[in-house]
Amino acid sequence: MTRFDPYQHEQAYNSWKRKGCLLDGVTESSARLIRELIADMAIGANINPSSRKGARSFGRLRNLKSKMQTITLLLQQEYQINSLTDLENRDMDILIFFKNMREGKYKSRRIEGEILKAVGAYARSFKTFWHWHQRRERKNGRDVRDITIDLDATSAKPKFNYFTIEDVKKMCDLAKYDYRILMMFLFDSGIRAPTELMNVKVSDLEWNSKQNHYTLTIRQETSKTFGRKIKLLLCSEALREYLKRQKLSSDSYIFKKIPQSANQYIKNLGYRVLGKGVMTTRTYNNKKYETIVDGVSMYDFRHSSACYWLQRYKSESALKYRFGWKKSDMIFYYTELLGMSDNIESEDLYVDISKTELEQEIIHKGKQIELMQDRITEQEEQMKEIINIVKALQLEKQLEQKIIIIDTPENH
Repeated sequence: MTRFDPYQHEQAYNSWKRKGCLLDGVTESSARLIRELIADMAIGANINPSSRKGARSFGRLRNLKSKMQTITLLLQQEYQINSLTDLENRDMDILIFFKNMREGKYKSRRIEGEILKAVGAYARSFKTFWHWHQRRERKNGRDVRDITIDLDATSAKPKFNYFTIEDVKKMCDLAKYDYRILMMFLFDSGIRAPTELMNVKVSDLEWNSKQNHYTLTIRQETSKTFGRKIKLLLCSEALREYLKRQKLSSDSYIFKKIPQSANQYIKNLGYRVLGKGVMTTRTYNNKKYETIVDGVSMYDFRHSSACYWLQRYKSESALKYRFGWKKSDMIFYYTELLGMSDNIESEDLYVDISKTELEQEIIHKGKQIELMQDRITEQEEQMKEIINIVKALQLEKQLEQKIIIIDTPENH
């Protein structure tokens, strides 16, 4: 079964090849190296021995090509290099270059005035290129130094916009009907958008007539990690009505909106309803337009959905299954920015100041228990004495009665 590509990576990559694999502005020597890198990655040649074997995806090829083109243009400008091979003994220059990138000193090629972001991704692309270059040269009998050993390729965690189910309802109240269904589905399922989302077909839904909800199958071939079946407990009724209205066949994709357009609509809606994001003016291809920066996106629905279901699932493994996570640290990754401790009751949180207060309370309670135990022991001793006295009195009374019987006239 084919997988729908919402970003049309394959078409864009093939179009680039048909047009001669152009890399505008890059010197011919560096351009040749980048083209050879991409060609090898396309068939899985000269890759890192510890990496996954096989050809890289079209999306990965496009991303690598774009990142390397930007890096090379900046290096040409910064260090006047004629070829990327001129960097062999310039470890410090590379470190300074990426340090400057992290400090926001380089601008985007596409959006005027926008600084380059995702520096970790650029650093990893350069490391991929340089290690590929090393392996190729080693086959030719020449050792090339690794100038990326000290290069920091970590990425800052993205900023998520968190919202509650009540916030989703507020947005739905003002949204177009099809976007209302889309947002409800995103929040309920927590599905990856747009890759998994846009591959959902009508045939992937199974109606449970007893419990009145859909079971959604996220197919293996469309998932980033693994296929799974999840219950849609929040949006099923609305989704069922939507499918009846649309009259879609079982093989039809349910959500067909262009991701960029959908994100822009949701950003505008989130800005108006929830105040998320910042309105700004950008220039793209010499045209100015207003847009929302750091606003609500489709991917924010996955983050907020994770926070919603985290508090309702009884087991960690069940939550990981729903969201298609293989590792438990993804739970922390998706929920840490929410500040989940704000939703935890004090008795569930045993850290920092709360810990000290609880410890003091425990000590105080312990002393009270010790005192009560002492009192109980004392009372038990008193009870024993009372019982002994009662027994002695009873025995004395019995003896007196025997003496009286012996001294009666009838016994003389």
